[in-house]
Amino acid sequence: MLAIEAMQKGGNMPCVLNAANEIAVWAFLKNRIGFLDITAVVEKTLEKITFIQQPTLDDYFESDGEARNFAASLLRM
Repeated sequence: MLAIEAMQKGGNMPCVLNAANEIAVWAFLKNRIGFLDITAVVEKTLEKITFIQQPTLDDYFESDGEARNFAASLLRM
């Protein structure tokens, strides 16, 4: 459902979702979070990162980095 919402919203949200998902899945595979925690990490990241309706390539790179950093920060809690 989160992926559908990100695609419908568009802009940089699919990029943010992908970045957060990669961090969350990595954490799951390293036994740092449970399977059901993946969704929570992705959802919180989508809520935190600023939406950009028409992102440039630089915006995508910045959004990706911000999303990865934020998702990783959730794992330190």
